Amino acid sequence: MLRAVVLPVMLLAAAMVTVAADPSAMNKSDEPEAFDIEPPILKQNRSDEPVPAPGTPDAEVARLEKQLERAKKNADGAERLYKIGVLAKVEVEQRLLKVVRSESDLANARVAQAKEAVAEQESRVASGENAKGELASAKATLAQLTEAAQVAAAKRERAELEFAEANVRRQQKLLKLGSAHKSDVDRAEEKLAELKAPKN
Repeated sequence: MLRAVVLPVMLLAAAMVTVAADPSAMNKSDEPEAFDIEPPILKQNRSDEPVPAPGTPDAEVARLEKQLERAKKNADGAERLYKIGVLAKVEVEQRLLKVVRSESDLANARVAQAKEAVAEQESRVASGENAKGELASAKATLAQLTEAAQVAAAKRERAELEFAEANVRRQQKLLKLGSAHKSDVDRAEEKLAELKAPKN
């Protein structure tokens, strides 16, 4: 008898506590409240520097510089995170490879920017303006940037090859442990063969 009385009283008390905990559930209206509206975007963190037109070599260089900066920030603490067990070794290697790729892309974009500057100086010389000194300076800069791009490309190829070799070894170990498939090893070996193949 006591159970028959206690159970309904307990259910009624639980329902009252639930309703009391969420009073907004009863008085919901269709009108938006003041906190439902998003605030305007603050412009305090924007710089006053002029933004280059999209699609130009200057814009590409600026974009790649930001990308490189982000990649370096991501790779900075990666080794420490690996040692404490937060990241896997493959993630650390991928972050470092991304830095090398970004450096190579930035070097190539700077070469394109320098080529455009040389073309502009050549057109100025052809039109009769006295810009031969500036043309020689632009050509010297282009030569330096081209050499830097070649060094960055070689570094990128070497890093990609090392990453592919490490990936093949990793996949082979995982296959021996039963955690990988033969197709994973084959795919890693194909990628390595593509990187080792002579470029035409």
